[in-house]
Amino acid sequence: MTYQQTLHWMFERLPMFQRQGASAFKKNLDNIILLCDRLGNPQTTYKAIHVGGTNGKGSTSHMLASVLQEQGYKTGLHTSPHLKDFRERIRIDGRLADESFVIQFIEQQKAFIEQNQLSFFELTVGMAFQYFKEQKVDIAVIEVGLGGRLDSTNIITPILSVITNIGLDHTAILGDSLEAIAEEKAGIIKANIPIVIGERQHQTTSVFDAKAKAVEAKISYASDFDYPELESELKGSYQFKNKKTVQRAVAVLNERTAVSISKESLINGIKNVITNTGLLGRWQVIQERNPKIVCDTGHNKEGLTYVMSQLAEEHYKELHIVLGVVSDKDLNSVLPLFPKHAIYYFSKPDVPRGLNSDELQQKAAAFNLKGKKFKKISEAFEAAKAAANTEDLIFIGGSTFVVAEII
Repeated sequence: MTYQQTLHWMFERLPMFQRQGASAFKKNLDNIILLCDRLGNPQTTYKAIHVGGTNGKGSTSHMLASVLQEQGYKTGLHTSPHLKDFRERIRIDGRLADESFVIQFIEQQKAFIEQNQLSFFELTVGMAFQYFKEQKVDIAVIEVGLGGRLDSTNIITPILSVITNIGLDHTAILGDSLEAIAEEKAGIIKANIPIVIGERQHQTTSVFDAKAKAVEAKISYASDFDYPELESELKGSYQFKNKKTVQRAVAVLNERTAVSISKESLINGIKNVITNTGLLGRWQVIQERNPKIVCDTGHNKEGLTYVMSQLAEEHYKELHIVLGVVSDKDLNSVLPLFPKHAIYYFSKPDVPRGLNSDELQQKAAAFNLKGKKFKKISEAFEAAKAAANTEDLIFIGGSTFVVAEII
């Protein structure tokens, strides 16, 4: 198979949470254990940092990888979902995995994948672990896909675990309270492995403290420390919490592990994160002016609160918002965050989970968000550009998949 044929087979044959939702989520680690046993447990051949949380885990993972790269470590980075190219999920020192490796891996494992009915995510985790082994990375930053306790990445024994924060997202799978979700995410806390929590939150601190105590993991909260505000290519004002989490993680790495990172590497790593890792979609300015165009992948209440706060600080004559969401999103918590004075362009992201634009328009109207509906995100974006004048601002968001269709 060619690379495109390989991707087509993966997307069509394997259950994928990003496209299908909860039906693709496996509630055990059996398959990833089977796959990694078959591969000779590649995840045990290099150091790893495990990063979970509701919001900011992607940005935090990329910043940590960038810092390690600046220090000279050959650094693997596994994240999800991808925006444009599947291989965004598997990078080394910012470079995407080789197409030839993806083809070869599927060819070698295809029968096993079918026989054991692996999910898309189980496959990609095993693929990442194997690629990092073959390429002999020094260290890999592994982002949790969903939750923690039952996430396929949770078979690693890292040198450091990180949990950014807890918010109400994926409640049908993880639980409908912050405490319940924290329990699931606390599943990545390992015996005698230090854990950094990004934010102290009233409902979740006791959960993390109890788990850390039970397994004798040294715990610290980044929000307890007074770290300086560091410059970064990531311009979202909400990144200040993620930068604090990274600074605390680096301090713990220096104090408690064999990984050594200089102050210069920390500063440069945070500053050059997009250049070093290729991160996309976080308060990404697509066009600086005439009109200014910005996109952001924030999609739950906590994430969108920060994004909308930053949007409110922008100066413009008219605000145009291209908006799409997935069907399992709690719109009653999300839609009230959006500005009522904006002109909306509603559309359905091109995934099976995408919410129909008719329904989105109706739901939005109940919150006084008004605009037209379009069949495709690209059509909505073109309409926004045609309507906007040079002093206006266009924002694209509501879902990772909306941003993926634009950038």
